Amino acid sequence: MNARERREQIIKHLEAESAPVSASALAKILGVSRQVIVNDIALLRAEGNSILSFARGYMLEKATVCQRAFKLYHSDDEVEKELNLIVDLGGEVIDVFVYHRSYGLIRAKMDIKSRYDVERFLDDIRTGKSSLLKNVTSGYHYHTVRAKSEKALDLIEKALKENGFLAPLQDFEPNEIKRSSAN
Repeated sequence: MNARERREQIIKHLEAESAPVSASALAKILGVSRQVIVNDIALLRAEGNSILSFARGYMLEKATVCQRAFKLYHSDDEVEKELNLIVDLGGEVIDVFVYHRSYGLIRAKMDIKSRYDVERFLDDIRTGKSSLLKNVTSGYHYHTVRAKSEKALDLIEKALKENGFLAPLQDFEPNEIKRSSAN
C-alpha cells in the first residue's frame, strides 16, 4: 500500500467511527508506525480534511447537512427568481431532475450556492444550444436542495409555495421521489 492509499484508508476508518481513533490503533491496522500516522494526519489536514484531535485519538468532523427534494413548476422566465430564492434563504441547489414517463429519471448536477452561480448558470443556458431540463416534462422538475438545518429547508419550501413554484406530486411518480419531496 502506498502513502496515498494509506491516507485514504485513514479517512475511511475515521468516517466509520463515531468515537476518536488513536494513532496507535490506526498504525496497527495499517501496519505502520504511530509517527507515520501522525504525519499522514497532518498531510490530510493540509489537503482540507477536517480532522479533530482529542486526548484519545482523531475524529473526522462531520458536518450536519439536511436536504430535501422539491417538485417545481414555472416558466423559463422564472428560473432566475426560483434559484435566487433558494440561495438567498441559505439553500444549495445540488441538482435538477425530471421524471419522464418513458425515459424514467433524468438527473443533472447543478451545484448552485450563490447568486453568482445562478447568473453563471443562466449565462451558460443563454449562450448555449441547449434548453432547460424542465422543458422535457413541460416545466415540471425537481431540485435537491441542501441547507444547514430543517428550519432553513422549511423556509425555502414556504417561499417556493408563496411564489407559486411548488407542484403537487402525482400517483405515477416513483416512491423515492415521494419520500424525499417536501409535499
